[in-house]
Amino acid sequence: MIFKNIQFRASPIVIQAHRNQNILPQPIKLDIPKWFKSLNHGKELKTIKGCIPFLETLQTGYLIRNYQDTHIKHNILTEFDVGPGDTKHGKGSVEYAINNPHLGADLNMAQEAQLHTPEQLGDSPLVKKNKNLEFHKILNPWIIVTPPGYSCLFTAPLNNRDDRFEIISGIVSTDNYYNHINFPFTLNGDKYEQIDTIIKMGTPIAQVIPFKRESWTHSIEPVDWDKKLSVINTIQASFLYAYKKFFWRKAKWK
Repeated sequence: MIFKNIQFRASPIVIQAHRNQNILPQPIKLDIPKWFKSLNHGKELKTIKGCIPFLETLQTGYLIRNYQDTHIKHNILTEFDVGPGDTKHGKGSVEYAINNPHLGADLNMAQEAQLHTPEQLGDSPLVKKNKNLEFHKILNPWIIVTPPGYSCLFTAPLNNRDDRFEIISGIVSTDNYYNHINFPFTLNGDKYEQIDTIIKMGTPIAQVIPFKRESWTHSIEPVDWDKKLSVINTIQASFLYAYKKFFWRKAKWK
């Protein structure tokens, strides 16, 4: 098997700081959530642990973790003075507490450039979810590089999103865009009317899924019932693990 290579590039200072804290980017399959591992799946109780399509979302691609403590303070009910670093509208702030000396200076990122206003997104449902507050960004110290013809999907960890926030998904042509890709995020405004929390260093932030850019057409066709019946017969004969045994084509992530 020939493996494609995705590169996570940063300065030696950033790489060493991440290595010291054990938060380097890695295959996301190495971070299967504890709640999923603890499930008991069998004939008596068929849990989501036996669903291969669900499992594959937890194993596909790579994981970027927060490289520093990020303090988020928002209140959608009343305006308040948040002190240094408050936003133009005065309803909240994001403060970046650098955990490693020299790391912030090495990144050289201006905080005032790291937000979007609700007006920029118009009537998007994301604005409603974020309660009409500014969209701040979580800073990403990595430049991601893929082979020619390959892009990356950046999204919140699939089926394992943080209860407080999630990044806004995006696709980047990482074979051409040699630059940092920061992650705008929404708060869970449907649950929290006010929030004062710290996204700790090491918190899973983004799932990175590289894929090949290809041109497609689509068509509408009748079902091949013989083929479908063959699949149903296979499932009925094997029952519990039919998809895993006969149909799944597992990708490998190193």
